[in-house]
Order: sequence, then structure tokens, then C-alpha cells
Amino acid sequence: MKGKQQSYKHPYIIAETAYNHEGDIDYLYEMIDELGDLQVNAVKFHLLLNLDSYMKKTHPLFSQLKTWLFSKQQWTDIITYAQGKHLDIVALCDDVESINFLQQQKNIRAIELHATSINDYFMLQEAAAFPGRIILGVGGSTPDEITYAIDTLKAQNKQDILLMYGFQSYPTKYEDINLSKMIEIDELFSLPVGYADHTGFNDPHNEVVSVAAAMMGFEVLEKHYTLTPGKKRIDYEAAVGKKQLKKIKELMEIALRAHGHTSAAMSTAEQQYGGVGPMKKAIVAKKSIARGSTLSLDNLWFKRTEEKSKIPQRDFPKLIGRQAKIHIKKDEIIDYRKIG
Repeated sequence: MKGKQQSYKHPYIIAETAYNHEGDIDYLYEMIDELGDLQVNAVKFHLLLNLDSYMKKTHPLFSQLKTWLFSKQQWTDIITYAQGKHLDIVALCDDVESINFLQQQKNIRAIELHATSINDYFMLQEAAAFPGRIILGVGGSTPDEITYAIDTLKAQNKQDILLMYGFQSYPTKYEDINLSKMIEIDELFSLPVGYADHTGFNDPHNEVVSVAAAMMGFEVLEKHYTLTPGKKRIDYEAAVGKKQLKKIKELMEIALRAHGHTSAAMSTAEQQYGGVGPMKKAIVAKKSIARGSTLSLDNLWFKRTEEKSKIPQRDFPKLIGRQAKIHIKKDEIIDYRKIG
């Protein structure tokens, strides 16, 4: 990630379906179709198989959430269908049973633990056995909480961990996003960091804010997705539709290209632009210098030229006191072949 990678980065966009389907499996399949057409990198599902394991029956969302759950067979079919659309599968697991179920599935790119479960001992223990990547939702979490989760996973030899920064707050104030915190998280934990954006779907700057982290060099973006932007369904406040996500995808590519890479070496374009002569002033004869004359502060100067010079500006002191092997005309570039 940032500070280590030398090659140009490419966007990795995760489209989160969450519970926007509200139990309508056909709606979810249609979402998958659209995301396949958009050619995003991954689709993210929320898996919950045992509601009693996740939530108390007295919780106000218990009864509603119960009607939105799919069976293991339905999830197997959904995952297979999405993979057929060339989408990576990212699964946010709300219960231990879901993690265990996904252990049996093939080619799951990653499972995620929401910030609600970041220090849940049983979830961490089960997740550590998953062969793919573990994503930790770290929004609203303290450094100590993040450290505990990472240490617990690493203690069981789980090294492939990504930290997903961002939290849900509607409407989201720009100053609450605090993208600068991603840099601190990156430096503290030396792990890949992604950005989960929850800017309001109707915010006029939604697309720009969504790719702001990419401008800082963070290539993983997560966005809520919906078939019906603006229609009141669960999590609709931050869910974008096909048109918006297409624009975000285009801007992500531009943002990461503009960010470039972390190498201090000049690119070919920079080398061409920064050459001595055309851009940087070249060392030239301030006046005609006769053959055998000594180069000095009186007969040398710096000027912009059309020709390239092989002598860098910093070598100027090395020229003082040397003699001209040939006659050098005024404004002629000084070259080591012309001096002894």
C-alpha cells in the first residue's frame, strides 16, 4: 500500500448490496446483473443465517430482519450466479454460522467483520480459519480495538488483512469523513486500507467525495448500491445507482493515475520536461571564448536553449579554471568535448 508500492495502482471497487434487497431475491439477482454490466470488481453481500446468534429478540429490528434472510441453498445459488458474472465475492458476516458456511464455498474473495464485531472473540476465531482475505470494518473503532482484532487474527497466522475505514452517518458531514485518518491507520498498522464511502446519494459532490481517498493513493473503494436511487429502502440514503457508480468508476481510474506511484524517480515525461537546455537553463558562453582561454565567472552564463545540454547545472563549479580546446561562440552550449 501507500509508502511501499512502486507501480501505478488500479481501482478496486466493491459494490455493497447490504439488505437493500429487503428479502426480495429477484431484486438481488437484478442488482448482480447490473453490477456485472458495470464491471466493478466485487459485489458485497450481508450474510446472516442465525438471527438469534446476532441479535436479541427484543431488538426493534428483529422481526423485520427475520423476513429478509435467505437460506444456505439460496446463498449458494446467489454466490454461484455472481461469480458467473465475473464478480469477486465479498461477504460481510453477521454471525459465526455465516463464516462457517463460507468456509465450504469456493473462490470467496474475502469475508468482512463489521465494526460491531471487531472484538467479538468468537467471530475472530472463526474468521481466522478462512483461507482468503479478512476485511475489518474499523469505522468508529479505537486504535486499541483495531490492534486487538489484528493481533488475534495474526496469532492464528492470518496475515491477509485489509482495514476498511468509514462509518455510516446520515447526512454525512464532509468534516466527519476525516480521510486524513486513513494515513494514520496505514502508518500505524502497515496493512492495506480501503475507504467505505457513505456520502448521501443526492449530495451534489457524491462522486468527488467517493474518489477523494483514491487521490491520496488508496485504491479500494466500497459503495452501497441500489436499483432504485432515492427510493426508501434500507440503507438507501448512501446507495448509488448505475449511472453514479459508472461515473465513480471512471473518476477512480483518473484519480489513481493522477496520484501515480510513490517512487521518487522521474517518469519519462518528467525526464523529457526537466532536461537541461529546453527547460532548465544550460551553461553557455557569456561571450566568445578563444581557444586556450580559461573558463571563468566572467565568460560563462546560464540561459534557456532549444538544444539539450549534457552538463547538469550543478557541475558549473567544475568548469571554472578549465581551458577551451576550441573557439566557443557567444551563447554556445558548453560541452566537455570543447574543454580540457
